[in-house]
Amino acid sequence: MWRPSRAIGASIALHAAAVGLLCVRPAWWPLLLSAVVANHALLTFAVLSPRSRLLGPNLSRLPAGAGEAVGLTFDDGPDPAVTPRVLDILARAGVTASFFCIGIRARAHPTLVQAIAAAGHSVENHSLTHPLGFASRMPPGLRREVGGAQMILTSLAGRPARFFRAPFGFRSPALDFVLARAGLRHVAWTRRGYDTVCRDPAVVLRRLLRGLAAGDILLLHDGNGARTVQGDPVVLEVLPALLAALAARRLRPMSLPDAIDGAAAAEGCAARTRASGADASMSAADCPARIGNE
Repeated sequence: MWRPSRAIGASIALHAAAVGLLCVRPAWWPLLLSAVVANHALLTFAVLSPRSRLLGPNLSRLPAGAGEAVGLTFDDGPDPAVTPRVLDILARAGVTASFFCIGIRARAHPTLVQAIAAAGHSVENHSLTHPLGFASRMPPGLRREVGGAQMILTSLAGRPARFFRAPFGFRSPALDFVLARAGLRHVAWTRRGYDTVCRDPAVVLRRLLRGLAAGDILLLHDGNGARTVQGDPVVLEVLPALLAALAARRLRPMSLPDAIDGAAAAEGCAARTRASGADASMSAADCPARIGNE
């Protein structure tokens, strides 16, 4: 059952109260209007803040139980010129990632979506058409974007997407309601390299690695990506170096389902161990390693 966030609930209550008070105290209209305008300013700030939780749950970091995992995500694909090469790089490194696919692109390149899923990566929802005005849409328009993509991606990947990322990271105040009805969880990111606009792979890599820590969710693009001065997709130069840097730091890039399901399993294992009294100091992050040694 969907429950509005505190900010959305307060906004609904404010608007209802303003209408009621205006009916009995018309002279208060300047004060009531100021309150409504301030409320809309706050909502606009939330819409334009990709990592904000004012509009509802928003995953921008992995759960603590994920240990040394880092969420690796790609947006705006699939792209026939880029996605297969990204998959090759990931396969050579032996890591998984999450691909947030645009519905109409997935429909145009079904074999790429199937290849993503077959390689063990997760196919996630990035809207049907990636519209510029996504954040201004009301529930009917949001349902078309979310539900339309979900139908296409489910049929191609063989399982429904579990996560949704709003186009450009900008969420409509009504999006949380639509996602709850669709069984989807909104995902933002911890850090990004701006590989859609920056043509210098070194700069993109530096942005991704600056302050990088376990639990971060990284955003790259296998669609709509910038090109180097030589005309090559920036992501294809950044990704091998990024994976090497993660390995050197003993961080494990993973798809979101792998990381989150692993964290949940670790938390459950640690809870059972603590309940049994075997090792009260054991943490969720230690549990998988402990099991592997038994």
